[in-house]
Amino acid sequence: MAFNTGLSGLRAASVDLDVTGNNIANASTVGFKGSKVQFGDLYASGFLSGGTNPIGDGVRVQDVKQSFGQGNISFTDNGLDMAISGDGFFILNNNGEIRYSRAGQFGIDKDGFVTNNQNMRVQGFTADNDGNLSGIRGDLQIETDNLAPRRTTNLRSDLNLDSRQSVLESRVVDFQTVSMGDLTVDDVFRIAYSDGTNSPDITIPAGTSARDAAGIINQQRGLSASGTTSVTVGDDPQFSDLQNAFSDGNFQFTIALDGQNVPIASSGVSSFEDLARAINESSATSLSATVLDGGNDIRITDNRGSDVTLGFQSDNFGPISEDYQGEVNIQSDRTVQDIVPAGTDSEIADAFAGGDLRITNSFNPLDQRTYNHATSTTIFDSLGNSHELTQFFVKNPSPGNGVGVSEWSVYLQIDGELVAGTDTSPYTARFNEDGTLQSINGDPNGEIVVTDWVPKDPNGEPNGADGPPLAGEEVVTPIPEPPTTSAFVVDLGNTTQYGAAFGVNDQRQNGYSTGRLSGLDVSDQGVIFARYTNGQSKSLGQVALASFNNTNGLSPVGETTWVETFESGQPIIGAPDTGTLGSIKASSVEESNVDLSAELVNLIIAQRNYQANAKTIETSDAVTQTIINLR
Repeated sequence: MAFNTGLSGLRAASVDLDVTGNNIANASTVGFKGSKVQFGDLYASGFLSGGTNPIGDGVRVQDVKQSFGQGNISFTDNGLDMAISGDGFFILNNNGEIRYSRAGQFGIDKDGFVTNNQNMRVQGFTADNDGNLSGIRGDLQIETDNLAPRRTTNLRSDLNLDSRQSVLESRVVDFQTVSMGDLTVDDVFRIAYSDGTNSPDITIPAGTSARDAAGIINQQRGLSASGTTSVTVGDDPQFSDLQNAFSDGNFQFTIALDGQNVPIASSGVSSFEDLARAINESSATSLSATVLDGGNDIRITDNRGSDVTLGFQSDNFGPISEDYQGEVNIQSDRTVQDIVPAGTDSEIADAFAGGDLRITNSFNPLDQRTYNHATSTTIFDSLGNSHELTQFFVKNPSPGNGVGVSEWSVYLQIDGELVAGTDTSPYTARFNEDGTLQSINGDPNGEIVVTDWVPKDPNGEPNGADGPPLAGEEVVTPIPEPPTTSAFVVDLGNTTQYGAAFGVNDQRQNGYSTGRLSGLDVSDQGVIFARYTNGQSKSLGQVALASFNNTNGLSPVGETTWVETFESGQPIIGAPDTGTLGSIKASSVEESNVDLSAELVNLIIAQRNYQANAKTIETSDAVTQTIINLR
């Protein structure tokens, strides 16, 4: 009996050594879950009784139980690596066999499927072509095709028009243009008004930007001014190598307005058209660029008159940097009789003396003195070509007796051509006494439907994109999907007219150009987002997780995976971070939950147990040998 008892102990200790050794071997295996041997003692017993022998028969292995406790989460440099923080398993398709795993080391195979290291495909909820999650479970696949362009069908502009702006006079004196570079000393002048009064001395300090000079002048009664800084790059010999630098390595183009850098996306710029597009898409709404000379030159304009610093560099050219000052366009209304120098000379006074009397009130988009406010944004046609849309706002005399209502004219221009019929008649925006929009041409929703836009190329010819709707074809708003014409809606419903500076609170449109896949992001909910070079993103699918009522009932099948069994119950499948399922940590993996220090101690204990049981057999053998040796 002692032999059998010792042998059972040896077998149990051997299993304990095997399990402990396996834990130690997988201490660095991603997603591995450590196991522990559970033992039970043995006693002889009959069918209907507890037996008459109280001496135990040894030990047996009852179970090898895995611990599914959370392992540490470590970061990786692979965007598709995922770790589960909380409960749940990844669902893997192994050629039709469904397996479950906590190891989230994933990549993409040649067909675009998200797979683990054993080419098992990750299961998730697929998305449709618009990026909407369908709730249908399948193999997650990353689409590497270009993102098709989307035409603009809606442009929402939330603006504030400055109610303090004066109505544009019909009788003005247009000063000669004042170049800020000509002000080598402080310019001091005085305004003589037609009512016989004079202003205090007004000083424009030397070196002032056109923007600041315009601000000083605009503070004076009877004067209005606007600053403009326009640079034609080809006119400056310093930039003669700019076109060659496009094809050179590490090309960078920089713009600073009044010393503040404006981020320009220089990557991928290979022509003046690309550079103009990058500048027009910058965060500086006052900055614009126009390609000249058939694409061989470019004009860069800041319509606020800031001091502009242009620069570029590449591997073999530059760095080159040049500063440019703008010009101030000044006009006076009928209340100004004369501008006189307050010192020996004044450029401002000379500009007034050389100016022209103009009696007109016609709107001209090329003349900033004929509109109060303007803002530009980029829109897209059906081919993904970008176009610049500019909204102009001109304050009108208040209708009636001017009490409780204000009125502005609205003009729309695309690529230099007036649209929406504003070339002959502008839209009329009326505001209530509290500054909220009353209507635009009687429409309380404040919508302008553009139905006459023909998308054109830089040469002014139709570019092949969808054009206006046919004559008599009704255009309803919002534009139905998919759109079939170039018609789109300008929504000014949230525009206000308060006594504050003109500001663009929000301006967004729903179109974009074509884009190439540039990267992938994974959210905490397991949604895989594709990032494209056009700044758009689209969800490609969502990782699915599975949980079980009895996790310990899962059967390990190697490769750090488990399969469902009768004891585990059926999987409960859902999206990450819902119900009892954990969240997803992107660019991370879950390490093994094996405590190496504890396992080394267990190894010593198992070794001693093995030695002790071997001693039991050795002692029993010695006793038996003694009996055999009796004579």
